[in-house]
Parts: sequence; structure tokens; C-alpha cells
Amino acid sequence: MTSSHRRRRAKSSGFGLRGLLVICGALAVLVAVLIGWFAIAPGRMGKDESAEATTRAEALLKADNASAARDLAAQAVRGDPDNEDAHIVLARALLALQDGVGAEGEIQRAVDAGYDPKAVPQWRAEAWLLQGKADKAAPEADKAAPRQHLYGLRIRARALTQLSNFAGAQAALDEAQRLAPNDPAVWTDIARFRFAAGDLLGAAEASDHAVKLAPGSVDALVVRGEVVRSQYGLVAALPWFEQALKRDPARHDVLIEYAATLGDIGRTVDALAATRRALAARDGSPQAYYLQAVIAARAGNFDLARTILAKTGGAIDSLPGMILLGATLDLEGGDYEQAIGKLSDLVGMQPMNITARKLLATALLRTDRARNAIDMLRPVVARADADSYALTLVARGFERIGDRASAARYLDRAAFPATGEAAAFSADDSTATLAADADNNPGDPDAIVPLIRAQIAGGDKAGALAHARDIAAKNPGAAAAQLVLGDVLMLMNQPGDAAAAYKRAADLRFDEPTMLRLVEALDRSGNREDAANALALFLSQNPSDIAAQRLSAHWQLAAGDYDAAIDTLEDIRSRIGDGDAALNAELAAAYAGAGETGTAVDFGEAAYGLAPANPAVVDAYGWALFKGGDKEGALELLQKAVILAPKHPGLRWHLAQVYAALGRKPEARLHAQAALADPSFTDRAAAQAMAGG
Repeated sequence: MTSSHRRRRAKSSGFGLRGLLVICGALAVLVAVLIGWFAIAPGRMGKDESAEATTRAEALLKADNASAARDLAAQAVRGDPDNEDAHIVLARALLALQDGVGAEGEIQRAVDAGYDPKAVPQWRAEAWLLQGKADKAAPEADKAAPRQHLYGLRIRARALTQLSNFAGAQAALDEAQRLAPNDPAVWTDIARFRFAAGDLLGAAEASDHAVKLAPGSVDALVVRGEVVRSQYGLVAALPWFEQALKRDPARHDVLIEYAATLGDIGRTVDALAATRRALAARDGSPQAYYLQAVIAARAGNFDLARTILAKTGGAIDSLPGMILLGATLDLEGGDYEQAIGKLSDLVGMQPMNITARKLLATALLRTDRARNAIDMLRPVVARADADSYALTLVARGFERIGDRASAARYLDRAAFPATGEAAAFSADDSTATLAADADNNPGDPDAIVPLIRAQIAGGDKAGALAHARDIAAKNPGAAAAQLVLGDVLMLMNQPGDAAAAYKRAADLRFDEPTMLRLVEALDRSGNREDAANALALFLSQNPSDIAAQRLSAHWQLAAGDYDAAIDTLEDIRSRIGDGDAALNAELAAAYAGAGETGTAVDFGEAAYGLAPANPAVVDAYGWALFKGGDKEGALELLQKAVILAPKHPGLRWHLAQVYAALGRKPEARLHAQAALADPSFTDRAAAQAMAGG
């Protein structure tokens, strides 16, 4: 080997040695960094730090910040897996966050680490309750040690409520209240129980008392928000949920309630933000995904809704709202068999769910099962207030089976602009059977309400009224009892007395059905101003409610406030689309009144294309043509409208004005007189001038 070769080899060997030294130094630094990181990393506490973290987590739990308590207790558990107190604090935090599975596991780990097993039954019972095991939870709660007896009574009451054993739940809460009359947790559970039992007045009083006793209690604030939402409306509930989130910003169940309320109000962006916070708090939250899917479906993005809904993984498939949304998406996508399966289950769960019945009938018609569709809607179309869509579906069903006469009869009902009085679904049993059941269960609404229905169906209105008054008097805090009384009074043509009953119901639960009843009763009893105030109050709390908006637009049209009516109706159209004939007809009337006749004619034509046999639609289209200068076209349509509904004074008056504009005074006078013959007709001065001329 030459000297040059030896030098090159030596040089190479020297470089390798230096490189190895550099690598070793780097590894040493890395090891030091990793040791330091593990020393300070969360969850890598020593026993002393773990004990201190457990104490701080306990303080956070007492301060109603369960999310932060859970995170800190989890670090303490990782630092010292044998710390039984850390496991128990973590379990209690998980219970507060409604994670029953996680809590049950931590309770067992605490016992395994040395925690007294006799001290945990009340927490284990709550964990089982959160998992839907109410039948196991109640007896387990009874095993609570004496110092946890109060907690055990509360869990027992919740379990019995879930099992519909309201008497047992009431007894447990009575005992808890006797033992701790000023315990906010007891009053929160009393509010929950009363709300579930339908005693809304009692729930309001209890939730208010709970919040006064513990203004920072997240549970008390949430229950108060739920009661206020039912009692006063969506907007009024928001501050209560927001106060709860200030205390615990990552509380999943509060974020879900908050997001749902925001979505129903129409604050979509804020609702989505709340669902994202819920997903950050609980990864993969099916409730958050469900709400996001609802928002997407409302926006007409059905593909996105399906994609989001699939992320729930079937965790909440048994909930009615989930079933309805899934079936709606199946219908829209043409998956009729899947829709039929889901909707059949939903109707079985909720036989009086009219929306579910109509959707199921639609799916059945699209799969050539017309007779099944007709049967599904028989209870709906038997009512005098059946909507035009349900009536049209039944008519199409009769057409499919070749019964043209029945189809024509239902199409005639669907086309007529007015509906009859709302009525209850008929009872399944005889009056005698139901009376015996009511006698055996005195004061039980579940026994008396079917009897009232049967008495109404049998024409015994006096008997129905007596029972309705009795049930309302014995259940002053139940909105449903006051509604039953109001409904019977409306059937007996006593709208003033009915309005009083509906007001009592509205003070307890001011939802859409109660509002519609109250407004109608006030209007029919001659109190239009009070009716308008009730509607305005409801809209202030529920600004996105379609039924309330449509009623408001109808009144705006009647008052000649066309610009306001246009704004209201266009807002509705932006959310439900262009396929509603009645909506297009009212838009035609509003634009015609505002002098925008070209737009009015367009909407009138669209409405007519959807429902050419509906006299209100025909009238709106004809009136738009008249306002736009097409008198002959207007005459043809308005004559058709009067033929379809000869007793409607508004249609007669429109036709009279067209005849007058064409110089045909005898015909104008005849129709003006016909309009005046109806006491409900309001434009009397102008009609009298025409009729007298």
C-alpha cells in the first residue's frame, strides 16, 4: 500500500470518528430534551403532583367547571394510577358531563385502587342511568351509604322518572326536599321531574328557585333554559345557556342545547359554530353531527346532509328527529323502501305525528302502494282541518286505484281556500269503555282525555266540557289540560272562554300550537288587537317559525301593508322554495297591492300552474292580471274563481270590480250585493256604493 493510500484511509477514518462523536452528542442532547419533556409533560406527574392536581380538580368540580375538572383529574390519574381519589374525582366529572360509560370504568378503577366500595353505589347508579339502564339504576341508588343518601334519592327519582313511575319519583324527591330543603341540586331535579311530568308551572317555579340558590350551577342554568324555552320561546332561553357556558365553556350537553336553539331561531352561522365547539369537547359527537345535518338539509344541500349524518355511526338512530331526517333524505334521494321502513317505525312510535304520516304516504304512493297510502292518511283527512297536501295525496291514491269519484271529492276539498275547525283524533274504544277507565283512574289525564275525545265524536259536548273543566281545574300547571278545555270550548263556539283557557296554556308553554289556538280564539272573539300582539310576541321569540310568519303575512295583506307582507313572504320563500301554491298566490297579491304588477303576474302564473283548481290561487292570478291592465284575462279567471267558491265574499268583490271596470254595471252590482250578504265582508262602503249604483 502506498503512502498516499494510507493518508487517504487515515483521513477517511478520522472523518468517520468525528462524525460518530457528533451523532453521539446529538443523541445525548435529544435524550436530555426527552427526559425534560417527560418530566414536565401533562399526565407525567409524580404522586405529590397527582395529589395536588386531584385537589384542584375537586375545586373545579365544585365550581361547576366539569370539563376542566375532567382534564386535570385525567392528568392526575396518569401520574398516579393508584390514586383512588383521582379516579373518583374523574368519575364524578364524567358523570357531570353525562359520560356514563367512562364514569363506570373510573368508579371500578377507584375501587380496584382501594376506594371504599360501599361509598360508590350512588355514582354507579348514575352511570348506569346515563347508559339507559334505569331499571338497574334505581335499586343501586338505594344502596347509597347514609352520608350519600340524599344523592341516592335524587338518582332514584331520575331513574323512576325514566321508567314512568312518577309516583315513586315524586316520593323520592319529597324525601330529598325534606332532608335538604335548600339544596339547589334537589330543586334542579324537582324541576326536571315536573317538566317531564308536564307540570310546567311547577317546573318553572322549581327551576327559578334552583337558580336563585345556586346562580352558578350549570345544571340549574340548563334546566332553567329548557323551561324558559318552552314557556316563553327560543330567544328568551339563550341567555340561560350562555350563562352556563361562561361557567363551563366546553360542556357538551349545553353546547348541543345552545346550538339547537340557535338553529331554530335561524342563526345558522352561530349554530354551526356551537356544533363545532361541541365536537371539540366530545370528538365524534352524534348530536352535533345531527344538528349539522339538519342545517344542511334546511339549506337544501341534501348530499352534504347525508354525508354528515353518516358520521353519527347509528348512535342516535332511534331518536324520532333522527328517524324523520333520515327518512326525508331517503325520500329526496329516491330510496323509498328505506324511507318506508323508517317512517313506519316512527308512526308506530308516534301515531299522531301528521308529518310522518304524510311523508310515509308519499313514499307508499311512489312505490305503487296506493291503498296503503290512503289507509295511512285516513285519520288525517277525516279531520275538517286537513291540509291540502294530505287531501291531494289521498286523491292521488284513489286515482291510482281507479276510484275517480272519491279522488274528485278529495281534490275539491284540497282546492277550497278555507279549512274546517281543528279536531282531536277519534278515540279507538267506545265511550262506555273509556268512561269506565276514567272512573277507575280519577284525575288521570291519560284516562280522561280519550273519554273527552269520544264524547266529542259522539256529540256529547256538554259531557266533554264538564270533563275538560275538571281536568283543567285539577292540573293548573299542565298546559295540555288547559288546551283540552280551550279546544272543547272552541267546538262549542265559545271563543272568548276558549281564549282565556289558551292564555293560561300560553303562560305555561308558548309553543306554535298554543299560539295558533290563542290567536284564532282571540280573533274570533273580536279581539284582533290582542291576537296581533300574541302573534308578534311569539315571532319575537321564534322569528323563523313558518306558521307564524305565514299568519303574520296574511294579516299584513289584509291590512294593506304590502311592503311588509312582501318582506315576510319572500323570507318564507327563501327557506321553503317555490313549490307552494298558496305562498305564490299571496306573493302575487302582495306585489299587486304594492304596484309591482309584472312580478305579481309572474307569481300568480306560478301559483296557477301548481293549483289551477284552487279558488284562492285563481283569484290571486286574476287580480294580478287586472292590476296589470289585462281586464279580459282577469275576468275569465275571476269568473272561474267564483264558480269554484261561490260563497266567498272576497272573490265576489274582486269580480264585481272587474265588471265595473269593463262597464258591465248590472253584473258588478249583482256581485257587490253578494259580497255584502256575508257579514264577514269588510270593504262594505265601496261595495255599497257599487251595489246602490
